[in-house]
Amino acid sequence: MEDSFGGSSSKDKCSIMEQDQLLPIANVGRLMKQILPQNAKISKEAKETMQECVSEFISFVTSEASEKCRKERRKTVNGDDICWALATLGFDDYAAPMRRYLHRFRELERDHNNSKLNHHER
Repeated sequence: MEDSFGGSSSKDKCSIMEQDQLLPIANVGRLMKQILPQNAKISKEAKETMQECVSEFISFVTSEASEKCRKERRKTVNGDDICWALATLGFDDYAAPMRRYLHRFRELERDHNNSKLNHHER
């Protein structure tokens, strides 16, 4: 929608900015389908609602982690900060599995990097 000056209206800009902050709906739908029985259908409204909820949740947790980093004068939010934010915000049921995942991820990354080094030394 163009305004009288040839540019986009503020409503269009807001809509575009909002879409940029949401997870892609196809990804949300795919995740939802993994949990449901194979013959289950998911309405567009359900996908859009979940898209907004998970995007808001991620923003909420990330902003808490970011605030911690700001107070510590750090610019990079890392996995430990996200785990801390989950626990601080009362999502303990998510924080513990996330810490285990992060630990395992780091182990795999270390193994992968070590195997690359060993391969290059040959």
